Amino acid sequence: MNRPRATRSQGFLARNWPWTIAAGLLVIILVISIIAGSGFGANSGTQAEGESGGEGESGGEGAAVGAQQQEFDLSRRIDGDPTAMGEVDAPVVLIEFADYRCPFCGKFHRDTLGELVDEYVEDGRMRVEWRDAPVFGDESVDAAVAARAAAEQGPFWEYQHAVFGEAPDSGHPDLPREVLIEHAKTAGVTDLEKFEADLDSEDLLGQVQADFEEAQRLGVTSVPTFAINDSVVSGAQPAEVFRETIDKELAEAGR
Repeated sequence: MNRPRATRSQGFLARNWPWTIAAGLLVIILVISIIAGSGFGANSGTQAEGESGGEGESGGEGAAVGAQQQEFDLSRRIDGDPTAMGEVDAPVVLIEFADYRCPFCGKFHRDTLGELVDEYVEDGRMRVEWRDAPVFGDESVDAAVAARAAAEQGPFWEYQHAVFGEAPDSGHPDLPREVLIEHAKTAGVTDLEKFEADLDSEDLLGQVQADFEEAQRLGVTSVPTFAINDSVVSGAQPAEVFRETIDKELAEAGR
């Protein structure tokens, strides 16, 4: 029998909080040395609860971080990955670390993502990969699992559209189980019985945890944060900021 969802979520967060790096682990030290100065961990966008500064002092939509000297590649490029869109061999990969209850993450998806997909993903120049960074409590974890439950049947991005389409401009929306199920209906999830069962999937919870642990290792303390090849952008910046960064990376890739 599955344990209650709230208990599982609380246990997940307890294992992964606070946002500190285990200094004794060599692999983490190596990661930090590679991305030092890359802009990860900058206090912009929406900060995790308990972080100094808070949402009101986080710089609103965040501040862009320019091109970096060190090269690093966080892309997975897994063929058939339902949490990614675009060609596997696209010269640019935009990776988003985000939380479904983050208002600025919702703003990016409503105002900017569609433009970037039309301009860069459709013609094969860019790929988009999602990373879960559920920093706002149990319901953020539940929503991340729910999106992956939708992905099990295909409509991952449609589920995101349903969630972010109803998100407020500020504050963190309530996403109880019944709301997650309603979003599945909106997204076109066909087998709702399977979807509800997958909300309690330990495997899907483990996938969310793996993303969250990656964010921790990189020092991501605010959402949304984006890695665009070697560049980092923090916050729900205007589309032009993303275009400038993407175009720079395309030029460096000879495209």
